[in-house]
Amino acid sequence: MNPSSIAKKSGRGIAIRGNDIDTDRIIPARYMKAITFAGLGKYAFIDERMDENGTKKGHPFDDPRFQGASILVANKNFGCGSSREHAPQALHDWGIQGIVGESFAEIFAGNCTAMGVPIACVSEADARALADLIELDPAAIVTIDVERQKIATESKGARRELSATIPSAYRNTLLDGTWDSTGSLLANLKEIEETRARIPYVRAFAET
Repeated sequence: MNPSSIAKKSGRGIAIRGNDIDTDRIIPARYMKAITFAGLGKYAFIDERMDENGTKKGHPFDDPRFQGASILVANKNFGCGSSREHAPQALHDWGIQGIVGESFAEIFAGNCTAMGVPIACVSEADARALADLIELDPAAIVTIDVERQKIATESKGARRELSATIPSAYRNTLLDGTWDSTGSLLANLKEIEETRARIPYVRAFAET
């Protein structure tokens, strides 16, 4: 098995309710001037978390009950708007390792997958039930089973399993490990060098 293969992601959950939560709400444009993605997590949802005086508004990302949570539960069209890669990067830097929602903007979903963050779609009723469970029991464990396309929850000794959908292109790349483009390149250096040696203009450039 490819060491980069991702079959499951498990952790405590955090619910961000609401439809059409766009990337500007996830990470405002003024933070896109950063040279690297490191540290973006502290600015995730910043305008919804704090007012202009820096007073916290009571957002789930600041709720002590959900600190350390790694599975985000959302509603419809999560990650819409600008295609900025900073949005999934900010969520990942905060600690999010997987996202369950009713639906996702395509570019956002692709950016998440390219980072090894699975996105899984569930029904409106199941998304609501997951959010309710997480808010009632912040210690509940939520598991995204990429291989079986299931969402499992464990809460106070009770286990439940829900059906989910992961687009086949995303599911396949997570399972075979090719989501990790750097890892794929490093694992195939010999073949890359052999191909490079066969291309005349590349060989000529290397010899100059």
